[in-house]
Amino acid sequence: MNGERVLVTGGGGFIGSNLANHLAADNDVVALDDGYLGTPENVDPSVEYVEGSVLDDDLPTDVDVVFHLAALSSYAMHEENPTKGARVNVEGFVNVVEQAREDGCDTVIYASTSSIYGDRTEPSPEDMPVTVNTGYEASKLARERYAEYFQNHYGLSMAGMRFFSVYQGMEEGAESHKGDYANLIAQFADDIANGRRPEIWGDGRQTRDFTHVDDIVRGLELAADHELTGVYNLGTGEQYSLNTLVRELNDALGTDVEPVYEENPIPDDVYVHDTMADASKMREATGWEPEITFDEGVRLVCSQYE
Repeated sequence: MNGERVLVTGGGGFIGSNLANHLAADNDVVALDDGYLGTPENVDPSVEYVEGSVLDDDLPTDVDVVFHLAALSSYAMHEENPTKGARVNVEGFVNVVEQAREDGCDTVIYASTSSIYGDRTEPSPEDMPVTVNTGYEASKLARERYAEYFQNHYGLSMAGMRFFSVYQGMEEGAESHKGDYANLIAQFADDIANGRRPEIWGDGRQTRDFTHVDDIVRGLELAADHELTGVYNLGTGEQYSLNTLVRELNDALGTDVEPVYEENPIPDDVYVHDTMADASKMREATGWEPEITFDEGVRLVCSQYE
């Protein structure tokens, strides 16, 4: 992207600020955030920061491209207040897209989730059957259906990106203010580096397709460049257990901190135990490939503690 005017909702958050700061080198970028999970401290001075909600009536949607990343982004948030979760994640999505459409913007890239695949020890393709077990998953699947409506009825380019376990370090990853809502690798690395035992829910054999935020940002930009429509996975196609993660973090940090194993507070019938992406659709559409390996990503996260 070059010379475009861009809106990033959730632009003060983890993924949003990384994207906004990256795009600001060559584009005119507006970051919208309500301050719940984001902060203006994450955003470069070259980015125009607007404090506001995706539910507001007068949004800065007079842009060429919208990246809609704002969301209540966890199981716990939606269980605590299901109505708020639906309003922010679904109504907020429709509100942003409708205002953008009225302002002449026809390209929207939005965040969906890989959680709807459920437990997978094989790569998950976008066309496999999906199910909804939580309010969070329901809200993201609703986005995909509304995007289909906007695409079919109004001809908008609507691309939903199903993220797989996005991570970066605590400080450089714009996560330090989020505490328990920070990404898992950042939390575990910060615990181990400071002599605290990381808390693992269950036995630690659950696996994740850990995908570095830099690869996610490249994928989002490519989705806009190619004006993609439909849904696409952004993940590495590899999975690592939480036990392996702790071991790799200890190796990188030169420490020997054992985890604490606790009972999982999320019910077994809704907890996603294993994830792994099939990103071939994204690769074929744009040439995107993950560039940061798990080992390299762990080293990058731990480098801040040297």
